[in-house]
Amino acid sequence: MRYSRELAYDAPPAEVFAMLADPDFRRKVGAAQDVVSIDVTVTPDGAGFTLVSDQVQDTAGLPAIAKKIAGDTTRAVVREEWADPSSGTVEITAPGKPTRATGTVRLTGDGAGTTYALDLDVTVKVPLVAGKLERLMADNIDAGLTVEHAVGTAWLKGER
Repeated sequence: MRYSRELAYDAPPAEVFAMLADPDFRRKVGAAQDVVSIDVTVTPDGAGFTLVSDQVQDTAGLPAIAKKIAGDTTRAVVREEWADPSSGTVEITAPGKPTRATGTVRLTGDGAGTTYALDLDVTVKVPLVAGKLERLMADNIDAGLTVEHAVGTAWLKGER
């Protein structure tokens, strides 16, 4: 299934890009999302960077069908490869699980602010219930982005 979301930040693209490339920001987002653990690596790459965020997430509150696949916790690995400050690719995997999300991320100047746009193809390869689980995965990505946006808005105002 396709998942798309746009977020608005009251800062220029260069500041939003710098925030996204900061491992401390990514760890702060993980803490706000109540992840069990998070390991963040950011590697500069030309004008861009590669981010790997390896997280263990609690599955409390997930429907029984999802917990049956995920267990009490699940590992999520987010890999972002930013070619430059305006765009990159995103891959979210759960090692050993039949789930994956891949797509693109873009930063676009919008007056004095920035629009962050994420477009993903979310796939779950489980017969009969794939659609329901893809919707659940997309909802979890959406909830995570809502938290990330709140942390990012505060971060850009100096709350670090």
